[in-house]
Amino acid sequence: MERIAVEAEGLRKRFGDVDALVGVDLQVETGSVLGLLGPNGAGKTTTVRVLTTATLPDEGVARVLGLDVVRQPNEVRRVIGLAGQYAAVDDNLTGRENLRMIGRLTHLAPSVVRRRADELIERFGLTEAASRTARTYSGGMRRRLDLAAALVDRPPVLFLDEPTTGLDPRSRRELWSLIGELVDEGATVLLTTQYLEEADQLADRVAVVDEGRIIAEGTPAQLKAGIGRTVLELELTDEWACGRALAMLDRHPVRRRGTELEITLDTPRAVIEVLGGLDARGIEPERLAVRGPSLDDVFLSLTGHRATADEPGGDESADHEIAETPIAEGAFV
Repeated sequence: MERIAVEAEGLRKRFGDVDALVGVDLQVETGSVLGLLGPNGAGKTTTVRVLTTATLPDEGVARVLGLDVVRQPNEVRRVIGLAGQYAAVDDNLTGRENLRMIGRLTHLAPSVVRRRADELIERFGLTEAASRTARTYSGGMRRRLDLAAALVDRPPVLFLDEPTTGLDPRSRRELWSLIGELVDEGATVLLTTQYLEEADQLADRVAVVDEGRIIAEGTPAQLKAGIGRTVLELELTDEWACGRALAMLDRHPVRRRGTELEITLDTPRAVIEVLGGLDARGIEPERLAVRGPSLDDVFLSLTGHRATADEPGGDESADHEIAETPIAEGAFV
C-alpha cells in the first residue's frame, strides 16, 4: 500500500486574471485526514477539483494512490469518493434510489448495489426516510445521503469539500462522528473547511491556504504552539470601562465585540500584568477567561485576518472554473 495516498507538487491554476493556485504542494498519508483550512476564494475547492480530475492544472503534478490525475483520470476516479459543498442528490428520487443509482453508475453488480445501499441507509441513520424523496430531507439528512453516495463502492480515498457548510451545530457534529468512523476503518480523507473547530476536531494535519498558496502546515497542536501566545478574554461592564481598558492595552493586539475584549499576549505573565493594570484603574471585569491560541489565532497571525465562515460557503475562484475533463465515469458524484 502506498504510504502517501494523495500528493501534489507545484500545482498552478489560473482563470482569466485570477491566480487560483500558486504552486501548491501537499501530501496526505494513507489512513489520515488532511484539513485544507482557509476562507472563501483561498483556493481550496480548486485544489480539490484538480485532485479529483474535474479541472486540469496549468502546471504541476498530482497523484492519488500513485495514479496521475492528468494522465490516468479514469483510474483515479475509480479509487476516490467526492462529497462537495452542496449535496449532489436527485430530489425526485428516494434516498435508497439515489444510492442504487450511484451503484449502477459505478458498474457494481445489481445484488451488490441493493445490499450496499441498504447498508449505507442504516449506517447513516436514514432508515425511516429511505423511501421518501430527497426533496423532503433536511439539510443534515441531504448531507448524510451525499456522503453515503460517495461511499457506495467503498473508495479508499475521500475528498470532502466543505461537507458541513450550512448545517446547524448538531448536524455538523453528527457528520464529524461519521467521518471519524470512516477514518478509523482505514479511509484517507482530504477535507476542506472554513470552520476552525472542524479542522481541529477531524484533521491529523492542517494546511493553511490563503490566496492560492499553502502558507503553513502541521498538526493542529504544532500550529497553535508555533505562535506561542496566550489569549485573555474579558467582558466589561460598559463603554466607559472598555475605553479605559483599551487605553492601557495599546501595546497588545485587541479584538473588540461590544463590551467584550480578546487580548493576545506574548507570555502568560502578561496576563498578570494586564489584570493588575485593570485593577489599578478600578476596572473589574464581569467575566474573564484565559486560553491558549486557537487555529483562528494561528490564521490571524499568518494572514493578518481571520478565517471567516460566511454562508453559503464556497470557493470564489470556483466561479471561474470549467470542468475540462468529463466526470461521468468513476466512483463519485
